Amino acid sequence: MTKPFALAVFAGAALISVAAPALAQVSTDPSSVQAGTYALESNHARVVFSVSHMGFSTWYGDFSKPTGSLTIDPKAPAAAKLDVTIPVASVSTTNATLDGELKSAAWFDATTYPTITFHSTSVAPTGANTAKVTGDLTFHGVTKPVTLDVTFKGSGTNMMSKAFTIGFDAKATLKRSDFGVKTYVPMIGDTVDLLISAPFEKK
Repeated sequence: MTKPFALAVFAGAALISVAAPALAQVSTDPSSVQAGTYALESNHARVVFSVSHMGFSTWYGDFSKPTGSLTIDPKAPAAAKLDVTIPVASVSTTNATLDGELKSAAWFDATTYPTITFHSTSVAPTGANTAKVTGDLTFHGVTKPVTLDVTFKGSGTNMMSKAFTIGFDAKATLKRSDFGVKTYVPMIGDTVDLLISAPFEKK
């Protein structure tokens, strides 16, 4: 490596290190959460669902751009309140034809039922970073209780938005036929597994 080239490389590296934002300091300690009300950060929140496809494979899709709020105090986690609204028309499977079918009256009927909502009714801590959050899920015009198994991911100031942010992962299982969505059951699985990623920004 020639001296001028080496100097150029070192100078470029120095500029990059100066220009690059510092990595966010994220705490996995729930006590680090700031008490208050948070808004769901829609751009990075996802609701992924999966069902058995004819017994041969697992078929995946997701909803994007959910909105919602979370009121939480780390000293009283059982008192937390969660409300989420998911736009049905955001459903995506990476297959445009299937997406159109899912939005139709034969499946989710996005025109008649444009949103899916979840309103928490109880929070039961199950560990230092985990809890069961039960609430009323309204989907396809039917409301039934659903329990989310929630794991706290971390909290800290988002280095891009500068907002104090907390994040959670959640899992749940439900039967779509319970909500009146019975198309192709049991050829297409009735049991639906949900995987949720939910970052919240402090208001």
